[in-house]
Amino acid sequence: MELVLKVGVLVLIALVGLGEADEAPKVDVYSRKHAAYGEENTLNCFVSGFHPPKIDITLLKNGEPMSNVQYTDMSFNDKWYFQRLVYAPFTPKKGDIYVCRVAHSAFREPQLFRWEEDF
Repeated sequence: MELVLKVGVLVLIALVGLGEADEAPKVDVYSRKHAAYGEENTLNCFVSGFHPPKIDITLLKNGEPMSNVQYTDMSFNDKWYFQRLVYAPFTPKKGDIYVCRVAHSAFREPQLFRWEEDF
């Protein structure tokens, strides 16, 4: 029942819009643990602070969609701005480029956010 209520609230917010203008997402791209070439890790893209909730988040490796991507349920904070975590397993190799692509109505075109290696 609680899940139904949460989904209902999300739908209501999306339809009504709370009178808010589009709020651009804040995007953080990071690895779960300190990265090392050749070692398995998890690439995270945490997108927060956006409104309305319609958003497209894609993880890319060298310009191609990554496999085994997982999406958490969309949630919202106490100010009714939305957030979502998208993640995938990855094994970094020298020269690979990892990007989180975010398309949202607050952007004129999809924006790319690159993972900065922390080697």
